[in-house]
Amino acid sequence: MSEIAFPVPDANILARRDAIIAGLAKLVPASSLITSEDERRAFETDALTAYRRMPLAVVLPTSTQEVSDVLAFLNHEGVKVVARGAGTSLSGGAIPQEDAVVVGLSKLNRILDVSYANRTARVQAGVTNLGITDAIMADGFFYAPDPSSQLACTIGGNIGMNSGGAHCLKHGVTTNHIMGVTLVMMDGTVVELGGDHLDADGYDLLGLIVGAEGQLGVVTEATVRILRAAEGARPVLFGFDSSEEAGACVADVIGNGIVPVAMEFMDKPAIEITEAFAHAGYPLDVEAMLIIEVEGSPTEMEAQLSRIIEIAKKHGVRTVRESQSALEAALIWKGRKSAFGATGRVADYICMDGTVPTGQLSYVLKRTDEIVKHYGLRVANVFHAGDGNMHPLIMYNVNDPAEQAKAEAAGNDILKLCVEVGGCLTGEHGVGIEKRDLMLFQFSQTDLDQQMRVRAVFDPQWLLNPSKVFPLDARGSA
Repeated sequence: MSEIAFPVPDANILARRDAIIAGLAKLVPASSLITSEDERRAFETDALTAYRRMPLAVVLPTSTQEVSDVLAFLNHEGVKVVARGAGTSLSGGAIPQEDAVVVGLSKLNRILDVSYANRTARVQAGVTNLGITDAIMADGFFYAPDPSSQLACTIGGNIGMNSGGAHCLKHGVTTNHIMGVTLVMMDGTVVELGGDHLDADGYDLLGLIVGAEGQLGVVTEATVRILRAAEGARPVLFGFDSSEEAGACVADVIGNGIVPVAMEFMDKPAIEITEAFAHAGYPLDVEAMLIIEVEGSPTEMEAQLSRIIEIAKKHGVRTVRESQSALEAALIWKGRKSAFGATGRVADYICMDGTVPTGQLSYVLKRTDEIVKHYGLRVANVFHAGDGNMHPLIMYNVNDPAEQAKAEAAGNDILKLCVEVGGCLTGEHGVGIEKRDLMLFQFSQTDLDQQMRVRAVFDPQWLLNPSKVFPLDARGSA
C-alpha cells in the first residue's frame, strides 16, 4: 500500500515566502508570527503523527479582526490556510502543506459570557472543551460533549470535526450543542451564524459549518448550550467472556429502548494496557468490558441499572461492579479517558473511527480481529459502544515502513467493513487525510461533486484546509 499522497507545493508561493511573511508581519504582533524552522516544527503534524509537513509560516491571532486581516491578505496572495486548534486531530485534519500558512487559534482562549437564564456560553475558539465545564461546574452546569482529549482539544477543533465523546450517547455530539458561531470567510468577511436561541431562521448554514473540517471558514467564537448537571451519576463495570457477548449486550440494551448516559467498550488488550497505566480497578479476568453510566435521582438510577443488569445476565455477564464513591467513579473514567495515551506507551498505533449499527457490533468486532491478525498486527478495541462508534487501535512500529503500510491497509479494510454493514467512515474524528481516499467507497462521484460545489461557494479558490476530505483525483489538487 502506498502512503497517503500530498500535492506538490506551489513553487511560486515558496519563492514569495519572504514577501508573504513581510505582509503578515504588518498585520499581527511579532509575538504572533512564527517563521523559524525550529519553531514551525511544532506545527508540522497533529495526532496522526505518521505524516508531517513543514508549514510556510504560523500566525497566532489574538482577535477575530486579526484573523480577518490575515485571511484577507492570504486570499489576495493566493496562499493556502490551515486553521489549527490544539492539534489533537487523529485524522490528519491539522497537518499543513509546505505552501500553506497555519492560523493557530490558541490565543483566542477566553470565555466571553455565560447566561444561566438562557443556558448558553459564548466562548472563543481556542477555549478547551473541558475549560467550559470547569468554568460553570460550581454553579451546577456542564458542557456535554466530552472527547477523550477534552483536557487539551479546543472548541474550534470540536466544531470542525463534530466531536463526540463518552457521554454523547444521551446528550448528543457537538452539532447538538452549538447554537451560533462567528465565522471568518477566506476573503476576510466576518459573519454571524445562529445565536443564543435554537433554530435560527433561514438556511441551516450552521449545520454546514459543524463538521466541515475548516474548509468553509475559520470559526473564532461560538455560542454553546450548557446543561444542568444531573442529581447523580453512577458508572458500572460489566465484564464478559467474549467481545461478541459484550457487543450483543449493547445491542440488546439499546434495542429495549434504554439510553444510558454512556456505554463504553474495552476488549482484553485495551483493559490490560489501560489498567497498567491508570490503576482504575478494571477486571483483568475478562475478555471484554462495558462501562455503563446512568444518571438521575437514586431511584431513577437503581431502576435503570436493574433493567440493564437483567439484560447483561442474558448475555453471560461475569462481573458487575458498581462504583461506590465519587473517587471510584473518577478512576473508572480516568482509565477510559486515558486509554489512547496508555496504548501509546506500549506501541505506535493508528486509531480508526468507523461507525456501525449497534446490531452489527458483535460481527464487526469478530471481523476486526480477523483483519488485523491477517496483517500480522495487534489491535486494542476501545470505543463508544452505545452509538456504534468504533475505535480499534491498530498497533505497529512507526519506524518500519512495511508495518506502517500493513497498519494502514488493515485500517482501510476495517473502515470498508463499517460501510458494508450499513455504517459510515467516521463518527467524530473527521475525514482529514486519513479517510480521504476512501470517500468514494461510501459516496458516489455524484455525491462528492455536489459536496464540492457547496464547498466552492464558501471558498472559490480552494485555499482553506486544502487536500483534505475529498480525494485528490476528485478535483485535481483539491
